[in-house]
Order: sequence, then C-alpha cells, then structure tokens
Amino acid sequence: MSFQATAFAFLFPGNAMTNSILATAYISIFPNLLLYFVPPDINTGALNVLVSFAVGGLLGDVFLHLLPHAFLGEKTEEHSFVEIDNQKNVLIGTGLFVGLFFFFFMDKMMRVVNGGSGHDHQHHHEEQPASGTTSALKKKDDDNNELRQRKQVVEQVKKELDKSGKQSEGIKLSAYLNLLADFTHNMTDGLAMAASFYASPAVGATTAVAVFFHEIPHEVGDYAILVQSGFSKQKAMMAQFTTAVGAFLGTIIGIMIEEKSLLNKEADLKANVTDVVGLLGTDLRWGDLVIPFAAGGFLYIATVGVIPELLEVTGNAKKDKKQSFTEFVAMFVGLGLMFFIAWNDIPA
Repeated sequence: MSFQATAFAFLFPGNAMTNSILATAYISIFPNLLLYFVPPDINTGALNVLVSFAVGGLLGDVFLHLLPHAFLGEKTEEHSFVEIDNQKNVLIGTGLFVGLFFFFFMDKMMRVVNGGSGHDHQHHHEEQPASGTTSALKKKDDDNNELRQRKQVVEQVKKELDKSGKQSEGIKLSAYLNLLADFTHNMTDGLAMAASFYASPAVGATTAVAVFFHEIPHEVGDYAILVQSGFSKQKAMMAQFTTAVGAFLGTIIGIMIEEKSLLNKEADLKANVTDVVGLLGTDLRWGDLVIPFAAGGFLYIATVGVIPELLEVTGNAKKDKKQSFTEFVAMFVGLGLMFFIAWNDIPA
C-alpha cells in the first residue's frame, strides 16, 4: 500500500457518512485554529501566495476529480466502458451552471445590499446666525463671535462623528454580510464533502485536501476583514468558528440526499427493476447532481471570487514581476498536488 493510500486510510477510516463528517471537521476546525497565530495585518504578498496555491488546488480538484467523475463516473473494472448519454451530459452541465449561478447570485445580492448602506447621502446646511438688536450688544461682539465659532466647531464635530458613525455602520454591515457569504460558502463545502465520499473514497479524499488548502487563506482573509471592521481578535475568531456550522449543515444535507438516493437504488434492486428512470428520462438521480453543483461553486470561487484579486498590481514593475512569478509557481504546486493524487488514485 502506497504512502498516499495509507495516509488517506488513516484520516478517513470509516464509511462514506463517517468520512464526510470527519473531512468537514478537518476543513473547519484546523484552519480556524491557525488564526490564533496569524497577525491581523498579515502581509498581502504572502497571503496572495497562499491564495494562488489554494486556487491551483481547487481548480485541480474541479478539473481532475469532480468533473471527470460527474461525466464518467467511477469505473474500477479493468476493461469497463462508459455509455454516452447526451441528455445525461446536458443535465450534468446544467447542474454545473446552477452551482456557478448560485454563487453569482449570492455575490451580486451581497454587493447590492452592501453598496446601498455605506454612503452618506444627507446634505448638511450651515446654520445662519440669528439677527437681532445688535446695537445694544456691540460691546459684546467679540464674545459673541467667539461663541459662534465655538458652536460652529461643535456642530462640525457632531457632523463628522455622525458621518464616521454611519461609515462604521457600513463597515460593520459589510463584515456581517461577509460572514453570511462565508456561511454559504462553507455550506457548499459540506455538500461537496458528502457527495465526494459517497462517490468514492478517492474523490472524497482529494476534495477534502483541495478544500482544506483553500480554507486556510480564505479564513485568514475573512479574519483580517473582521479585525479591520472593528472586531476584536477573539470575536473575529469566534465569528469564523460560527460560520463553520454552515459546513456541517451542508454535510448533513448532502448525507440525507445521498442516503435517500442509495435507499431508492436498493429498493429498485429488491424489486428487480433494471431499467431505472431518473430525472427527465435519464438514469440520473438528484444526488448525482450534487457534485456538478459543488464543482460549479468551486469554479466561481476560484475564478471570479479569487483570481481578480491576484490580478492586482502595485505599479512597481520589479516587485510585481517577483510576486507574479511566486504566485504562478504556487498555483502550479497546488495543481501538481492534485495531479499527483489523481494519477495515483486510491482504489474505490
């Protein structure tokens, strides 16, 4: 038995249900524990290198594991063949798009809600000093002028405080929306864990590895956002742990879908039903669309959600060239890790 197979057997010793819950615990607990050692003002360049590695791993999992399994399935026999069903492929492709669109929809709505909250649209007007019988107060003009100046200063300070308070509320709302998006993201991770391990131990283990390495920079980035938004280090860590509930919720939902699908298959076998009719006349069941859905979500996260940040440059050509080269290498290392695991696939 190879080292890879031994390691995966040690980390995931149970059945599909147990292993998916274990994998969810691995990807949720350990990256969050690392936050204790992360400074809130982590170097952007170092974080981008981690993100590049994670993108390589995540895209490697999508293209080398999830999509091949979704379209071709897991064939363990030496001379097995794949029956081409165009309608089945169309449904799988639709599931892929739905996963991508779901994250696009969530991302768009978050931006719409957040974009309308952080701006101050109020117009402030200066108060005009009241006119009065100034002839009787000429000897106190200097005192009145000083008093008016003080009032104007106080009013200006109040306006600035009100403005900064509204900006702070906008930042806080942005932080909470980010937590909601993180919860949804983690829920998709949980769905992927369940669907992958029910597909095969190989697909499950590689997906767990890819998501684990993606979660580290993802959690670090979210942690930095929360701290910059006014959260204390302890509160930011607790908030990140709270969003991990989404991963376990997603795993439970995925397990329920897969278990129902297995029960239906067993019922068909007991009833000697050979020509099983699934979705729209194909042999697909709802559980078979979870992996394409997760793959679509991972595609959006890696390409639309992360890569645009990696495209940003500082304007310093020498520094940008060095940083870009490091990020390229990190991305290919992440992809190479997924390639190595896929090439030496553990048996189902």
